Amino acid sequence: MTDPVALNLLVLCTGNSARSILGEALFNHLGAGRVRAWSAGSQPSGRVNPVALETLAAHGVPLPEARSKSWDEFAAPDAPQFDLIITVCGSAAGETCPVWPGHPVTAHWGIDDPAHVEPMEARRAAFEVAYSELECRIRALLAEPLEAMTPDDRRSAARRIHAECAQ
Repeated sequence: MTDPVALNLLVLCTGNSARSILGEALFNHLGAGRVRAWSAGSQPSGRVNPVALETLAAHGVPLPEARSKSWDEFAAPDAPQFDLIITVCGSAAGETCPVWPGHPVTAHWGIDDPAHVEPMEARRAAFEVAYSELECRIRALLAEPLEAMTPDDRRSAARRIHAECAQ
């Protein structure tokens, strides 16, 4: 018997330095092989926010290859084919995205940007809020029978979960 193929997920945000990095790490950590996640940005900052890495480390969530990268990397012919793409910032949700191979399901999980909150202690607290909001959504999505769901079912579940975790 072969193991089921992991679902491929892409978490998008404009700068790919904070929220999408948290999402990538959480999906890979909590997904325990059921999913394989990447993150990218439409206008990547070129660096991962150090407070994002600090927040992940504080929760014991590894991200050994953390880097800020362009979504163009994942629109190339040799890129993974995605089953689900989640935008985590309003800017990325409203942008014209590349044409993704396989036309994956998309959903928007709006999370406030913690990266520019001042002073630093408030920024750390904002990262904790973003982490908690993403963790709620990701745990709930991973509790679904994703492998057996249709693309429309996945889209509906992702949207429902966003609304439930926002309450």
